[in-house]
Amino acid sequence: RPISSFDASNFRSRIAAEIDFEPSEHGLSRREIRRMDRAAQLAVVATREAMADSGIDLDKHDPYRVGVSVGTAVGATMSLEEEYQVVSDSGRLELVDHDYAVPHLYDYLVPSSFAAEVAWSVHAQGPTTVISTGCTSGLDSVGHAVDLLREGSADVMIAGACEAPLSPITLACFDAIKATTPRNDDPEHASRPFDNTRNGFVLGEGAAMFVLEELTSAQRRGAKIYAEVGGFGSRCNAFHMTGLRPDGAEMAAAIGVALDEAGTDASDIDYINAHGSGTKQNDRHETAAFKRSLGEHAYRTPVSSIKSMIGHSLGAIGSIEIAASVLAMDNNVVPPTANLHTADPECDLDYVPITARDWKTDSVLTVGSGFGGFQSAMVLTTPERGVG
Repeated sequence: RPISSFDASNFRSRIAAEIDFEPSEHGLSRREIRRMDRAAQLAVVATREAMADSGIDLDKHDPYRVGVSVGTAVGATMSLEEEYQVVSDSGRLELVDHDYAVPHLYDYLVPSSFAAEVAWSVHAQGPTTVISTGCTSGLDSVGHAVDLLREGSADVMIAGACEAPLSPITLACFDAIKATTPRNDDPEHASRPFDNTRNGFVLGEGAAMFVLEELTSAQRRGAKIYAEVGGFGSRCNAFHMTGLRPDGAEMAAAIGVALDEAGTDASDIDYINAHGSGTKQNDRHETAAFKRSLGEHAYRTPVSSIKSMIGHSLGAIGSIEIAASVLAMDNNVVPPTANLHTADPECDLDYVPITARDWKTDSVLTVGSGFGGFQSAMVLTTPERGVG
């Protein structure tokens, strides 16, 4: 829909996947709302919902063994930009006037405040980290949390990602490199991953958080276990800040690591949750990576991009896509790639166009690709072994 949080009339792309979120309606106090950037608010609310759904009682755990891992690409850009307008008199002052700065300006400056807010909300005092690897942040934060559990550094991890990037400076960044779509007259159909008429992504916002623990721990307390994190891999192309090699080698390498760690054969993958940003180079790059890593099985495996429906929330999207992948397994339904009517000839896999599909799904590969050359992959399976 058209951006409503600020005047975007002079921008190339003037639409976004804004969410209807009023923090006071989700249990945040006035003090918390004043203190937190919108992304932190989303993370804390998502954390509380995840905790309630998990049924875990952290009072029964050593707080020093409960950790937090939060991903974000752009941090508190929205709040920082708003406060700069105040302290610089809308840019008219060469030196900012600190007398007009809010006490929480430092919180907006450092992305680590997001993890601190989540830790504070659940009284977690274990290893607490912010992961900022562009658009793979949401995958990488969960992958890092799993590593901490497996190495014995924590018993419980609260992990996921958040992003509220809808600000003039963020929109300008993507406008400058023409990464966002200018299809402003048709917002609902603007995001078209793998379609021959695609011309960029729709910027979005959101958060997804998870409670992670060893499978046996979750089983002992009778928790509903949605999925097992089988394996995780991450690589960098060391090539270009925004460019991608057309052969998909680095993403394929990350996929290979995730498959090996999971002890899963490529032929066991039932569904691929693609990064599918809707840019020309990304969708072709991914298609090549899937063929490279899965071989002929890639042609028999449903692939889809939920960005076609909810936009691209940068650092948060990897965690949101994990949630979508988990629910695909839980319901045995593969989400569609909306707005896909005429596939790019170079994107010749089964992208589940337009309509969701009933599909037995026991093993999912979900991937991410981020500016800076970051490539990440995670294998999720039905809960039988490892980390739940």
